[in-house]
Amino acid sequence: MSGAASSRPIVVVAEDEPKIAAVLADYLRASGFEPRCVEDGHAAVEAALAPGIAALLLDLNLPGRDGLEVCRVVRRTSALPILMVTARIDEFDRVLGLEIGADDYICKPFSPREVIARVRALVRRAEGRLAGMAATAVEGSGGFAIDTPGQRVLWRDAAVNVTPIEFRLLRALLSQPGRVFERAQLLDLLHEDFRDISDRAIDSHVKNLRRKLNAVLPEHNCIVAVYGQGYRFDAPGDERA
Repeated sequence: MSGAASSRPIVVVAEDEPKIAAVLADYLRASGFEPRCVEDGHAAVEAALAPGIAALLLDLNLPGRDGLEVCRVVRRTSALPILMVTARIDEFDRVLGLEIGADDYICKPFSPREVIARVRALVRRAEGRLAGMAATAVEGSGGFAIDTPGQRVLWRDAAVNVTPIEFRLLRALLSQPGRVFERAQLLDLLHEDFRDISDRAIDSHVKNLRRKLNAVLPEHNCIVAVYGQGYRFDAPGDERA
């Protein structure tokens, strides 16, 4: 590996099949990225948490630590975009991956061009987090603020660590507290870049958001399920003087 710093966005490719890793690396280079290939889960965590990483392309079946465990560990401290690659076609695995924080997934066999398109979309969206730092408060949001250029959610000036998909969902719910959003409306937010998203994926992302919001607001259930319809956001009262 060259000692010179690369100006290209670095994508970690965590894949233990050398032929697949080589193909993905070639396509990434041809698309303007700098691949950094690792073959096991322990190395994947170390590489993903290194400074300057743009995205993680994560195979589910890795030796040492599998992809789900790698995703859990990375998500504890990082909002790095994660695209999970899986040979398991059952919905349980895909939904579980989304529940623990993966931003997107793709199943083997896949088109390398589609993988690159999804990586590019995740990186482009994540770059918005650095585009601006000033947060704009959402009217009636009860202490929450949305920084759209920076892709951040703040609760009383403290950042809530959310993934890009979670950000879009929460931004929509926060925009109209008390309004019930149907699942179809929320699905439209996740269908960008032509993802194959199911109703259960919405439930998984909402479950993650509830967990993160409960960490800063344990006394208030912000996202309420409305049976047979969808979800609404109930803003907490801002009790600051």
